[in-house]
Amino acid sequence: MTVPHEIQKYLESDQRSEVALACLHQLIDIRRPEVARITVLVNREEGEYCVAITPGDTVLDLNQVERVLGKSHKPLLGDALDAYLSSKKLLGLSGLSNFEQVPTLIDQQLLGAEVVFLAIGIDNQYIQLNQQDFALLFGKTSVGNIAVPLADLEVPVKSHLDQKEIFDSVSQFTELRIKQRLEETLELPPLPTTAQRIIKLRVDPNADIGDLASIVEVDPSLAAQVVSWAASPYYSAPGTIKSIHDAIVRVLGFDMVLNLALGLSLGKAMEAPKSGPSGVLSYWEQAVHVAASVEALVTLMPRESRPSFGTAYLAGLLNNFGYLVLMEVFPPHFSSIARHIEANPHVNPGSIDRHILGISRDQLACWLMEYWNMPESVCIALRHQNNPDYDGADWEYPLLIYLSNNLLRHQGVLTGAPLQPIPDSVYARLKIDPEQAKETIRDIVESNEELLQIADCLGR
Repeated sequence: MTVPHEIQKYLESDQRSEVALACLHQLIDIRRPEVARITVLVNREEGEYCVAITPGDTVLDLNQVERVLGKSHKPLLGDALDAYLSSKKLLGLSGLSNFEQVPTLIDQQLLGAEVVFLAIGIDNQYIQLNQQDFALLFGKTSVGNIAVPLADLEVPVKSHLDQKEIFDSVSQFTELRIKQRLEETLELPPLPTTAQRIIKLRVDPNADIGDLASIVEVDPSLAAQVVSWAASPYYSAPGTIKSIHDAIVRVLGFDMVLNLALGLSLGKAMEAPKSGPSGVLSYWEQAVHVAASVEALVTLMPRESRPSFGTAYLAGLLNNFGYLVLMEVFPPHFSSIARHIEANPHVNPGSIDRHILGISRDQLACWLMEYWNMPESVCIALRHQNNPDYDGADWEYPLLIYLSNNLLRHQGVLTGAPLQPIPDSVYARLKIDPEQAKETIRDIVESNEELLQIADCLGR
């Protein structure tokens, strides 16, 4: 595979080194963590742009960028990025054409590398350059420690009970005077009354439809949402859904309404963020899509291997609950987390959380669920949902969420996390046929409009 003519012509101009040109005769067509990532940043107040170049296995630290440049910058995204690249006649994010005219900030770690693999703007294609030739490509260059190694952030999970790590992190922020006392920093809303009643009902072997309906009906907002869910085109229920009893008996079933009501009640305990990372589904949109996917995947498992349908559905509905907890516990830093996620699309959001806060949203969600005395299986599901190798108690629940999230990402529904191959072991352990799973999720994606209507109703 030869080098595109435009790049060849650019390098031959200005008497580039012969070594660089020799390296450029062939492209490398593999994924490598050593590939330099190029991120365009902007300070909108002054209309200033710069390019940050960091190793591929690191997190770009926007706070460090601000310290080096003396100004805050945010990543340029979407149409704004395309317009800027076009105006500067830049060849994608290759770093090869006309980047000399743009101020460039290079992470110190790249200067210690013998070779640098540089993306040329075509998927999975890189050029190998030695250090001297890499330096020739850029003009106004500054160097700084602007990236954090991912290895420092991806801490192995020892237990789903992370209370010490959570309190250590909060104590750090207390010392920084975000809030004066640890108790104030962790001041969270109590478990909603409706949720308390539903939890008691879940463990009552004599509970019936009338008991559940009476709990939901006393909460007008919850009742309206359950009826709206049952009446949505997604379920194609015949006739009109007139009551909670109707929704339970004719459409959703006792188990689903029980867990749906609990998930909705917990979600309403905290205010959903009005703005998050660009392009990422809202809290309720993600909750609805993942719950529907988990529901469908459980039905693909052999009957003798299926976990509790209700617990699996509830875990799916609460999969992104840590997102709400982040906003509730660390509101001053939620915006910073969102900007770092935008600047680092190759990094799992949990690693971004750890970089900014020292803990992840999954840890926070699990901790709060424990605090609220939620079922242990739900706590485990939320804590380990990003770990395909988890093999402890109730392992089916986190694996179902992991599979649902990743299949939805492969379908382009969920964003905000890197697209990764799903290990064959996940399908094998759940005893789900991969092709059936993919087809099932494609069917759910075709119902995207109906699911978004449900999510819109829940978010009101």
